[in-house]
Amino acid sequence: MKHKPFRGLGAILFKEFIVVWRDPMTLFFMFFPPLIEMVAFGYALDTDVKHMAMVIYNEDRTVESRQLIDRFVNTETFRVVGEVQSLDQLASEIRKGRANVGLQIPPTFTRDLHAGNPAQVQLLVDGSNSTTALQALNTALGVALTQSVESLLRETGRHGVPIDVRPQMLYNPAMRSPNFYVPGVIGVVLQIGTTVATAMALVRERERGTLEQLLVSPLSRAGLMLGKLVPYLCIGMTMATVLFIIMRFVFSVPIAGNIGAMMFSTLVYVFALLSLGLLVGTKAENQMQALQMSMVFLLPSVFFSGFIFPRETMPWIFYALGALFPTTYFISLMRAIILRGAHFFEYWPHLAVLILMSILLFVLCALRFRKKIG
Repeated sequence: MKHKPFRGLGAILFKEFIVVWRDPMTLFFMFFPPLIEMVAFGYALDTDVKHMAMVIYNEDRTVESRQLIDRFVNTETFRVVGEVQSLDQLASEIRKGRANVGLQIPPTFTRDLHAGNPAQVQLLVDGSNSTTALQALNTALGVALTQSVESLLRETGRHGVPIDVRPQMLYNPAMRSPNFYVPGVIGVVLQIGTTVATAMALVRERERGTLEQLLVSPLSRAGLMLGKLVPYLCIGMTMATVLFIIMRFVFSVPIAGNIGAMMFSTLVYVFALLSLGLLVGTKAENQMQALQMSMVFLLPSVFFSGFIFPRETMPWIFYALGALFPTTYFISLMRAIILRGAHFFEYWPHLAVLILMSILLFVLCALRFRKKIG
């Protein structure tokens, strides 16, 4: 009798679709947590720091000093939450966490400004949060530079600066954080919803004893694995479609590239994640082990995939580790297709690696599945 590599695929597909449809808890955990995480991460991951609390110690109290404070407030990066009467109070407000920034204007500020001398001001920044500290520092330096250039232009009578740099921001002109983070968030939440669900589903069958019936049935290993994977692939693609709709209409992220290429890349990515989940399920003995083993892949892929931190700045060992996760290539593909509108020949290496990884994971999953009990 000729060996069929996918023997019994139709039967196991029919059975798995019925099992998944009758398991509302699996459907709930595949849809509800990713949707909540998508919305939460999409709003929370925002590097556009606005309205940081700032306290003022103004010893000068002139029109010029108040104009300087107004310049800081008009950037929308700072908001004045109070004034203090000493430098110790200024430091105390920051130490207590009531302010992120303290601005001290000395009593000689206006006099030095009119005399043509450097008018120094002191800016105290809370460095315990590096993101807000860097934003505050850059904005403050920008305010000081702008006012200094305007003063020099008035004094010299020039109508413009000697060198005029006119930058043009491509692909994300408004520098919106959701445009950068949300495509990556989709990759992360898809991994959470698919890998854990398929690993738990296979282990659950082993714990219930229903896996024994499959072990003695005339099914090929590849047919059994593919049959268990396809229903979750349909659910995963449905979930991905919903996430893309949220990305487009809730977070207003424009899709500059081809939607068909975006969906095909997602299909390959979800197939790789499901294969990884089944691979975990073939190794784990119970649901707790399946959850813990899934987390081993999940957490490093979040930190080393370039989702939050640029991979180019990582030590080489973590850069190489990030290259082992499908999430790394999916996030690169989504940012290329969605944000930059890249064409096939501009992103095909990432897609090729993702296809190769999905095939290898599925083959490894089928080979590891032993047609024997225990």
